[in-house]
Amino acid sequence: MTDVVRRPPSGVPRAAWARLTLFQQTVYRAACDIPAGQTRSYRWVAERIGRPGAARAVGGALRRNPFAPIVPCHRVVRSDGTLGGYARGSARKRTLLQQEGWRDPADARIVPRRLPC
Repeated sequence: MTDVVRRPPSGVPRAAWARLTLFQQTVYRAACDIPAGQTRSYRWVAERIGRPGAARAVGGALRRNPFAPIVPCHRVVRSDGTLGGYARGSARKRTLLQQEGWRDPADARIVPRRLPC
């Protein structure tokens, strides 16, 4: 996997990618694996890269992501499903996700059915 990680995602300059730590490259690659319109937790990313328990470190790496939205850190959310932070603001994070087809579970409304008397 190291060879794949060391290659930058499409649209990311090779020289800039080379300046990242291997941990950052691995985290950013995992973020790139999240399909558009879907989200995963910081914990999921940590487990995906073989570092369970490193969710905070994953968050730190994503907070410093210089390639957003090419490296889609906006697709990574808190374990409870809430959006969490985003360098460009949580409203921008929500907008990016919605543009990809994401639907906020908090927006689901229960429509009461009329019960028979």
